[in-house]
Amino acid sequence: MEIALMNLLLLLLQIQDNWPSVLFAMAGGVGLSIGNLATQYSLAFVGLSVTEVTAASITVVVGTTVNYFLDNGLNRADILFSGVGCFLVAVCLGSAVHSSNSADIKAKLGKLSGDCETVTPEECQRLFGVEEEEEEKEMENVKEGSAAFLIALENKRAIKVLGKSMVVGLGITFFAGLSFSLFSPLFNLATNDQWHTLKQGVPKLIVYTAFFYFSLSCFVIAVALNISFLYKPVLDSPRSSFREYLSDWNGRGWALAAGLLCGFGNGLQFMGGQAAGYAASDAVQALPLVSTFWGIYLFGEYRRSSTRTYALLVGMLVMFTVAVGLLMASAGERETRFT
Repeated sequence: MEIALMNLLLLLLQIQDNWPSVLFAMAGGVGLSIGNLATQYSLAFVGLSVTEVTAASITVVVGTTVNYFLDNGLNRADILFSGVGCFLVAVCLGSAVHSSNSADIKAKLGKLSGDCETVTPEECQRLFGVEEEEEEKEMENVKEGSAAFLIALENKRAIKVLGKSMVVGLGITFFAGLSFSLFSPLFNLATNDQWHTLKQGVPKLIVYTAFFYFSLSCFVIAVALNISFLYKPVLDSPRSSFREYLSDWNGRGWALAAGLLCGFGNGLQFMGGQAAGYAASDAVQALPLVSTFWGIYLFGEYRRSSTRTYALLVGMLVMFTVAVGLLMASAGERETRFT
């Protein structure tokens, strides 16, 4: 107990000297938390595959460019920016995939989809409504990608998307990507002090200390925003309460596991960035290649879609894979040692 109190006291004393770096680390945690929350809404509107590829690509286009200049050209510019260009193309293809898939859904639903564009969300929900006890049975009995599957899925989830403009989903996805693009450069500033905000002789934050403040702010903002949205939901989501949240543990284990994986991934990304450059460490954004597998093979995304949608999807993934490879190939080696 005494050792823990002494460590806490030393940590507080260190903040007095390192507070600019601490604020950079905490600001990075805020960016990650907001981006994660926006992603949850984007997944409902755009789907797992397009959300992850588009958001990750925007993160790299903006964040990697900033990190390159913060690291004084540590990475090979010709290879790095070729990869950034490929990520930019992947963003454009991701938008095209979503547009094409939206057209496919309208074609599948036919008149029902048109009806949802001319009535209120409540009327649209009643149009597609089924009894709660029939939802699970309906999802099991319909074919993935069919009109019946899409309607059953709409009834099952809290965020209603049928009849909504595709611009809403893409807008949320772009916002998530921009939020994600901030946390890596801010963490870079926290550990390397490129803007010389620390007084002379004050040591820079090591990765582990910066990661503590980063995670702390991310957690606090996540709790505050989620509790706020429970009582004041957005995008026609149902209102809830903190008591109902605590009493409903359906799927909570998956959420906790996702949080732990996100934390470990971020920690490893920052360790790699300190060693080989934060621009190259953004190669961790290869995660959409795994999430696309989940989206298509486990969640039935793009089943029974048009040939055009499939072609755009393959093009997006190929471009994204090439971009990740170029990003990894651009890695350099940081010479300066930090305490």
